[in-house]
Amino acid sequence: MPIRQRPIKKQQLVPEGLLLFRDNILSKGNIFGANFKARWAKGLELPVQAETIFFAGCGYQFLGEAEAILAAVRALDKRNLPWEWTFGMTQFLNKRGINLGDLYGRIIQRFRREDNPLLCACEVLHRMNIDVGYLAEEEPCCAAPLYYAGFQEEFAAQAEKTQAILKERGITKIIGMVPSCTFALRTLFPRGSKGGHVEVSHFLEIVWEEIKKGMRFRLPRETTVTYHDPCILSRYLGLTEEPRQILRSIEGVVFADVERCKEEWSTCCGGGGGFEVIFPEISHTIAANRVEELLKTGASTIVTSCPGCLIQLREGVKKLKAREVQVMDMAQLLHSALPEG
Repeated sequence: MPIRQRPIKKQQLVPEGLLLFRDNILSKGNIFGANFKARWAKGLELPVQAETIFFAGCGYQFLGEAEAILAAVRALDKRNLPWEWTFGMTQFLNKRGINLGDLYGRIIQRFRREDNPLLCACEVLHRMNIDVGYLAEEEPCCAAPLYYAGFQEEFAAQAEKTQAILKERGITKIIGMVPSCTFALRTLFPRGSKGGHVEVSHFLEIVWEEIKKGMRFRLPRETTVTYHDPCILSRYLGLTEEPRQILRSIEGVVFADVERCKEEWSTCCGGGGGFEVIFPEISHTIAANRVEELLKTGASTIVTSCPGCLIQLREGVKKLKAREVQVMDMAQLLHSALPEG
C-alpha cells in the first residue's frame, strides 16, 4: 500500500528569516518591524509636502539594528545552535506587541548621528542647493525584499499602495539612497503601474550631475580610496561609471580601482536577499574574500553605496583584522569633502 505524503505547505519551504521580513513589511511597513522610522531626520525640518522627495528606505535607517541582529545570528551559527528559533520567537513577541527592533533601537548606538549616511546625503544635497521633502513616518516601504524573496503577490499589492500615496501627494521626483529601493521605485513599480510617472534618481546620479556643473569636493588630507560596486546599483541600475567619476573628481582622493572584479562583474559582498541571515558563515567568508580583493589595491579606505554592503565589508575588515582600513558610504565621504562655509 503506497504511503500517503502530506502536502508541503508554501510556508515550510521559505526560511524563517524571510517570513519574518515579509510579516514586518506587511504589518509595520519596514523590514525590521520597528516603530521608530524617521528618527534619523529629527531636527532637519524637511517639508513633508514637496514635488521632489528624499526616499530614505529601511537599510540606512536601521544600520545599527541590522548589525546587531546579524552579529547575533552569526554567534549562534558558530556555536551550532539553531538560530531559526530567534525568528520564531521574534514573530511570537511581535504578535503580543513586543518588537525586538524597537529594543535594539534603544540599546544600539552603532553610528554617531552626524555619521549617518542619510544625514550626510541631505547635507550634501543642501550644499548643492537641491531642496527635497521627506515623508518621514509616512514614507511607504518599497517592498523590494518581498519581490526578491519571491512574494510576488504581496509585492504587487504593496507597490500599488505606495504608488497611490505618491500620486496623492503630487510627487513627481524621488531621490533614492538604497539601491534596491531605487530599483523598485524606478523599474519594478512602473511595470504594473496605472498611475502617473515619477522620475526616480539615485543620490549618486544627482551628485555627478552637480559635479559636472561645477560643484567641487575636497578632502582635508590625501587618501587612497577604492570602490566596491553593490550588486543592485551596478547590475540592475547600471551605475558603475558615476561613482568612479565622483571619486576621481574629489581633490585629495587617490583612486585605486580593482583590476578585474569590478563594475557589473564585481564580486558580491555576501549580503542581500536575506543570504547573510540564512547562511551567515558563508556570507561572512564571502565578505572577507571581497575585502581581501579590495585591499590588494593598496587603499586605506573602502567606499561603497549600499547599507548591506557597508555592513558586510565592515565585517570582512574585522575578520581580516585590518584595523587600519576604513569602510565608508559614498555619502559619508562626500560629506567629509564638502567645502567650508
